Amino acid sequence: MAHHFSETPNFRSAFHDFDFDRVSQFTQGDVERLLENDGIVRHRGKIEAVINNARRVQELIKQEGSLAAFVWQYEPDKSKLAKPQTVSTSAESIALSKELKKRGWKFVGPTTAYAFMQAMGLINDHVEGCVIRARVEHARATFKRPA
Repeated sequence: MAHHFSETPNFRSAFHDFDFDRVSQFTQGDVERLLENDGIVRHRGKIEAVINNARRVQELIKQEGSLAAFVWQYEPDKSKLAKPQTVSTSAESIALSKELKKRGWKFVGPTTAYAFMQAMGLINDHVEGCVIRARVEHARATFKRPA
């Protein structure tokens, strides 16, 4: 079953607007409650992974200063951003995935890491002439990378 962006409000609600400090406090009771929520993917392993990853992001912030600064270390070279891609992974998403897994994160394979990098603006693989590609390029040009 394909999942669509329309599910995002359900996920936002179920996981407190993705507030990792709140999600990190979820208990087994919260897992059971979420397994009954038909507005989200009801997969025990994935729900438990969200809670685990919320705890791991807290550790990462203590070690690295911020999640954004950590992730932006994996920004591809500009020459790799010029061409739209038809793939769902990259050398950088593979490296990010490996590092997160090493730090105890779950369900963060290279494809998930690639999608996260797209969402954060590290990758712009929209086709030439796409209005979104132009918007992303403008945003990237004016964005101050976290230190």
